[in-house]
Amino acid sequence: MISRFALEIAPEVAEALAAGRAAVALESTIVTHGMPWPQNVETARRVEAAVRAEGAVPATIAVLKGRIKVGMSEAELEALVKDPSCVKASGRDLAVAMTRGISAGTTVSSTMLIAARAGIRVFATGGIGGVHRGAEESFDISADLTELGATEVAVVCAGMKSILDIPKTLEYLETMRVPVVTCGADEFPAFFSRSSGLPSDHRLDGPEELAAMIEAHFSLKTGTGLLIANPIPEADAVPGAEIEAVIAAAVAEAAAQGISGKEVTPFLLERVNRATEGRSLTANIALVLNNARLAARIARELAA
Repeated sequence: MISRFALEIAPEVAEALAAGRAAVALESTIVTHGMPWPQNVETARRVEAAVRAEGAVPATIAVLKGRIKVGMSEAELEALVKDPSCVKASGRDLAVAMTRGISAGTTVSSTMLIAARAGIRVFATGGIGGVHRGAEESFDISADLTELGATEVAVVCAGMKSILDIPKTLEYLETMRVPVVTCGADEFPAFFSRSSGLPSDHRLDGPEELAAMIEAHFSLKTGTGLLIANPIPEADAVPGAEIEAVIAAAVAEAAAQGISGKEVTPFLLERVNRATEGRSLTANIALVLNNARLAARIARELAA
């Protein structure tokens, strides 16, 4: 008898995995909590199309009325977005959402966990969570980091969100033994900007080298994931000094309003988008698409 808590893997994804073809996991909080309507659904569709265009199968992951979905139809995606009870779920929240039969957008940590259970080794997102600014007082550190230290999935992103403390996040990843590699650049990116001003620990160029590194890392059985930082395309980047001033003001406003926990990131992203008159949202969409393309090329190399 199949448990009602079993993963529900879409036929297209299941067939690709059974045949050893390329598949890329995609998170859903970018749809449920990361972007406004209708850009959220439009971006999700464009990201899936970008993965397919590079020869891989997209597997958008979410919880839909208590059922874990690995791969979603357009109707399921719209139902997720329009569900007023939909919550944001990290790895620790999944069991509650499943038990209560509610919908949830999956964060990096929960998407990694589900992708690993499904047998998907490459995951594309915008930016990971990390150590929040002022974490020495708030202890606000994303579960994305501990999941990277415990789950064998390669995460392709534009670095960690620049609303975070990037140096402390990189230090935390080192402590968790997570390899951090930048694709095609000597400096680590800062999400909206191509450079954080910090040198990359390692640089590899192109999907072939990255796939070989992933294969080598997994062969060592360290039990950790990998972080592949893919700088935003130059044409879509926002200058670092400009975005830093906007973020600092948004962080101060969040503190003044007593906003904390899961509400911090969506609040800051909304304030940054407003202050940049939509430029940060445009950049966010561009970098997600860029990451999806690279992830699909890596997955294709791994499958080959």
